[in-house]
Amino acid sequence: MADGASPALKTRVSEAEWQVRVELAALYRLVALNGWDDMIFTHISARVPGPEHHFLINPYGYYFEEITASSLVKVDLDGNIVQETTNFINPAGFTIHSAVHAAREDAKFVIHLHTVSGVGVAAQQHGLLPISQNACLLQHQVAYHGYEGLALNHDERERLVADLGDKPLMLLRNHGTLAVGETAAQAWIGIFFLERACAQQVAALAGGREHVLIAPDHAQAETKEQGRGIGFISALAWPGALRQLDRKSPGYDS
Repeated sequence: MADGASPALKTRVSEAEWQVRVELAALYRLVALNGWDDMIFTHISARVPGPEHHFLINPYGYYFEEITASSLVKVDLDGNIVQETTNFINPAGFTIHSAVHAAREDAKFVIHLHTVSGVGVAAQQHGLLPISQNACLLQHQVAYHGYEGLALNHDERERLVADLGDKPLMLLRNHGTLAVGETAAQAWIGIFFLERACAQQVAALAGGREHVLIAPDHAQAETKEQGRGIGFISALAWPGALRQLDRKSPGYDS
């Protein structure tokens, strides 16, 4: 287990911070449980409640299935560690997250992944196509950002947040997927639907695009309206996701 912090950390942080730690650790475990992690790479971050503008991110070098509430590292907006810990972070990995957190007050949780299907669709010129119900639900909520190499250049942050705008989802070209949420539940349902839509598109296009059906315009419009209820769905799905973790990946809340 990745600890790197005192077992008594729970007694030294606010109840609000501990709750965010538990929910963020749950997101890491859920990503691992779905096979969407990328060894020790990619990151999920969360804003710590309070005026300090502090954030939580994974300790560099640990697999997502090992993350616990106590092992998460607290940093400031520049990626400087602001807690006592033997762990360290990947500053480059926080570049994208710091940009989104700074620009979007509603971006309490930020998930960034490098899945096979997510990168596959991000590398397709046409992007996400309305060929599945999931895609039709999300298509109008997905932004795009061009590939600029490893996220080491802080100048890229301004371009990334400009491309993201006020949308909750993004395809980073040749790179991966991203979801933001006011809550862990919203971020999770967003990335879940986006990853599912990407996997469905990769499967549908495996035999070529020529005979793939694009959803009718009227159906796309109707599904778009129906998709406005995703926030409600996230609140229903999140407790079940936590119960699944309790069965299959316990200990995230320690």
